[in-house]
Amino acid sequence: MNKLINAARHIPVDEPVSTISITPVMLDAAGRPKPIEMRITAPMQGRNLPIILLSHGHGPSLYIPSKDGYGPLANFYAEHGFVVIQPTHGNSKVAGFDMDAPGAPFFWRSRVEDFKLILDHLKDIEAASPVLDGRLDHDRIAAVGHSLGGQTVGMLLGARLTDVKDPDAQDVNLIEPRIKAGVLLAAPGNGGDSLSPHARENYTALNPDFAHLTTRTLVVAGDSDVNPHLTTRGAAWHTDPFYHAPGSDALLTLVGGKHGLGGIAGYDAKETDDEDPDRLAITQRMTWAYLRSALYDGDTSWARACDGLATHAGDLAHVTGK
Repeated sequence: MNKLINAARHIPVDEPVSTISITPVMLDAAGRPKPIEMRITAPMQGRNLPIILLSHGHGPSLYIPSKDGYGPLANFYAEHGFVVIQPTHGNSKVAGFDMDAPGAPFFWRSRVEDFKLILDHLKDIEAASPVLDGRLDHDRIAAVGHSLGGQTVGMLLGARLTDVKDPDAQDVNLIEPRIKAGVLLAAPGNGGDSLSPHARENYTALNPDFAHLTTRTLVVAGDSDVNPHLTTRGAAWHTDPFYHAPGSDALLTLVGGKHGLGGIAGYDAKETDDEDPDRLAITQRMTWAYLRSALYDGDTSWARACDGLATHAGDLAHVTGK
């Protein structure tokens, strides 16, 4: 029981279960400068467990943008029945690539390929950990990404990318059909004129095309998530995946929410700009409920969560549908 949350406790979720965390889990990848390092967090019991692939962002911290960050999400999802796989991407300060390597600073293509490699070797990863062997449901896979991780997951869900400064990155299509649903948390919006002058010059890979994002997707955004370093459009920029992607069928708006979405990146993390236990709990519970209903036909978790939010915490967040 978390006595720090109030209104959000009325959003229903399953009872939590005991979990186990396995780290480091290593996966060699041909052509990648380093093996993929992962953390896997899972319920201690149960079989046919659904999977969440969790993609970290590009934040200022040394350790949060890695397999060791995002505990508030990974732990919550695992306590409520998911197996969570977190790779350390190439942009990580603690265990990523050298910043003069090709693809720096975001390594956007490598980030997407990390998850494709993980899925290609999912049986090997499972078999290498006796506590997991035979317990994963390979047909129920979702992906969740925050900030730059939102762009990574968006591409796995079908969004395309064109980098105007890279002739080899034109209308790049890396959709991953093994992923059945996704959540984009404070993800980047449209490129071009939506970017700040600094971003247009230096971050030309922030140029998604959401028209091909057809996988079922929940978009989560804070209505105070303003970053003039990246965009001229204020917080509305982060809602672009909802309004422009045919697969995005719901938008969760956090009232007063900034880029930290209440504290998803870490417990008491200095980079969280809007720490709030209720806001965090809403993000946890609503995203969990969405993925449960997206992966299981007939599941009512999302409908019940929306009812609980509207009835008890409507002043803190609201859901927009299509």
